[in-house]
Amino acid sequence: MTEQELDQLRREKWRLNGNPVRTLDEARAFIESVGFCLMYPLRPTLLLPTFIGAWSGSGERLPTQQHAFADPRAKDATELMVRLLRDRSAYEANLFEENNAFLLATSIFPYFYALVGERNPKQPPKPGPRSEYSQLACDAFELIRRAGPISKQKMREVLGGSVSFAALDHALGELWSRLRITRVDYDPARGSSWDVLYRWSPEGVREGIGLSVGEALSALLSKYLDCVVAADQQEIEAFFDPSCKSPLPKPGRPSGLLIARGGHFRETYAETPVSEPRFWSSRYASSASASAPRIPARLPRPGGIT
Repeated sequence: MTEQELDQLRREKWRLNGNPVRTLDEARAFIESVGFCLMYPLRPTLLLPTFIGAWSGSGERLPTQQHAFADPRAKDATELMVRLLRDRSAYEANLFEENNAFLLATSIFPYFYALVGERNPKQPPKPGPRSEYSQLACDAFELIRRAGPISKQKMREVLGGSVSFAALDHALGELWSRLRITRVDYDPARGSSWDVLYRWSPEGVREGIGLSVGEALSALLSKYLDCVVAADQQEIEAFFDPSCKSPLPKPGRPSGLLIARGGHFRETYAETPVSEPRFWSSRYASSASASAPRIPARLPRPGGIT
């Protein structure tokens, strides 16, 4: 496969070939086809499609999240993205960049939840010196559990006017990063509305809890390669290790191209150890092998993930 052929295949799959996504049905089909995407491109670039690119039908002059306010395409693309969230046809996570949604298809979400989400989501978080949750995050969770879906503005009123929006945003980020809550709507006047995820999507949460780390990693790797058509080691590690700004090949590991074809992969990566992704909490280490997870020679067929 030449670079030109690879680029053409990605442009077709990512809807950058003059075939924009404009309706809800088209948006559903796009997110299910790619599995996951960013709302806006990142700098430095990450090998992933973007929803703004699919809406535009082109990869030319796409705004980053920091400049989206000045781009008229961003408003319409955001409205369509929020319709996907309301429809439960997509979920979002704050994996890579604040205010730049990482969108996941409904069929992929349980695998992501298996790596990131809480195994006992109905148990309220507790603050403390060794807790990953602040007191404000715990108070916000209890309020959302009681009154959700609830807007951020209403939350601030109930929690007390002395709570700043910046502090509330930070608290919501703590809960969102562990998939305890999810954004379910957005209104320009009231802002985002939030609900506890186990109530908003009970089936997806239950399925995610029942998956092993190995199953989830294999499925996400399979779908990522289906999404990007082909990827090298650095591109794969950049996706699975978002906190690593300059992913470098590990010593003694091959650096060929990994290509998804019919549910299994060509080239040199079969049975190659992969490092634990940073969005996988170490609290689940006991449920995995003591050694690093291994990519099996055959992985789930991307189209068969349900």
